[in-house]
Amino acid sequence: MDMLYVLYFVIGYLIGSIPFALIVGKVFYQVDIRKHGSGNLGGSNAGRVLGGKAGALVIVLDVLKAVIPTLLVLTLHKPNYAIILGLAIAIGHCYPIFASFKGGKAVATSFGYIGACTVLTPSLFLFILIIPLITLYTVIKVTKYVSLGSIISLGLSVTLSYLLQSNLVLSVSFTFLWLFVIFRHIPNIKKLISHTESKVTW
Repeated sequence: MDMLYVLYFVIGYLIGSIPFALIVGKVFYQVDIRKHGSGNLGGSNAGRVLGGKAGALVIVLDVLKAVIPTLLVLTLHKPNYAIILGLAIAIGHCYPIFASFKGGKAVATSFGYIGACTVLTPSLFLFILIIPLITLYTVIKVTKYVSLGSIISLGLSVTLSYLLQSNLVLSVSFTFLWLFVIFRHIPNIKKLISHTESKVTW
């Protein structure tokens, strides 16, 4: 077995485990957001509990913790190593060792990973990332449901990746992330069906 795969999985998991929502809440607001709102360590709950600026900061940090390491590995090694790293970051974000294995839902980190995988090809970056992000914003703006916008926009990224890029392995990794995000959103999906899902207000 190639030990680099194991190494990058461990590194990715530890990077993903950095709970930026918890850090921002405690350092700047003296608030543990796990005890407020949905208890989720993600940008949406940070925005709900701490305000829009804090939510935006957490989202940016969660995106960057996937973008920067993935880009570094892509420039050093073949894509397969970056895939392992990116998937591990998403897992670490959802089940962080530094926050009692209770984290976020991997939406921002998933977009960060997809963006890193496509940024070296401008046309792919435009269609596979920017268009879905515009879709995400539009769905949230219209419905006020972050969960619905996240699932739809990531699914659009996956679909476009199969249509526009030649690296099937990358597209499969995007699919895995999308399914993982859907799994993490099962409680939200149930609330959407019963019309009890919380709407974003920030």
